[in-house]
Amino acid sequence: MDAIKTNKFLNLLNELSAKEWIKFQKSWFVHNPPPRDKKKILHPAAFPETLAAEFVQFFTKKGQWVLDPMVGTGSTLLACLMTGRNGIGIELIPKWAEIAKQRLEEFRHQLSLFGDSTQQLVIIADARNVDQIDMPPIDYVLTSPPYWDMLRRKGFENQDRRQLNGLDTYYSDDPADLGNISDYERFLTELVNIYRKVGEKMKPKAYMTIIVKNVKKGSKVYPLAWDLALRLREFFELRDEKIWCQDNQKLAPYGLGRTWVSNTMHHYCLIFRKP
Repeated sequence: MDAIKTNKFLNLLNELSAKEWIKFQKSWFVHNPPPRDKKKILHPAAFPETLAAEFVQFFTKKGQWVLDPMVGTGSTLLACLMTGRNGIGIELIPKWAEIAKQRLEEFRHQLSLFGDSTQQLVIIADARNVDQIDMPPIDYVLTSPPYWDMLRRKGFENQDRRQLNGLDTYYSDDPADLGNISDYERFLTELVNIYRKVGEKMKPKAYMTIIVKNVKKGSKVYPLAWDLALRLREFFELRDEKIWCQDNQKLAPYGLGRTWVSNTMHHYCLIFRKP
């Protein structure tokens, strides 16, 4: 206890104080992200770099390498730049990759006065081929996959509002896009195969966090988060989960007066470790 009180403890994983370490260990947290910038809002399903930064700071030290195999508009890489980590982001769709590069360049320009020497690389490629991409051994993986093909479902969340504003409501029309796979079992199998290959790039004992939701279609629930956790246990250690709650979302009267349908306002942050 004296070591914790004085913050004098051997920290092999990160650069946090004992108090900061213990605070992060809470199994749930509320994070309502700030308004998205003009470039980030173009993407229909980006997660906040402020949240990514918290995970990056816990699972790495400065100068280590972080990988996001489905980087979108660059949230993970921006978190790396903000916290002094090196990052690699793989993105299938050139449009999103270019936006990620632009956002990184703008933020890097703001940091130029501080002499940041880290690298954040955006690679346009299919995550299925991550095993063929040359990269340093990875210290940590942070990523959020497509939530199956839910962005293509009519009426999904804020689609109408995005359409009115001329914004994309799904990732792309590319047949290689995982978000365009309609069969759940095929989608899950391809996703698991990607993470298997990602594991080959990770150092032994490195951690991976996958931010994901379970999926509803009509009256049926597809336990995407739980299925991923079960299947990835074949080659990763499932260490735990943190539940990300958003308490500023608008409630909708789903099933009102007829049947139970939740307003789902949480994501699972699944935490794995490479043996």
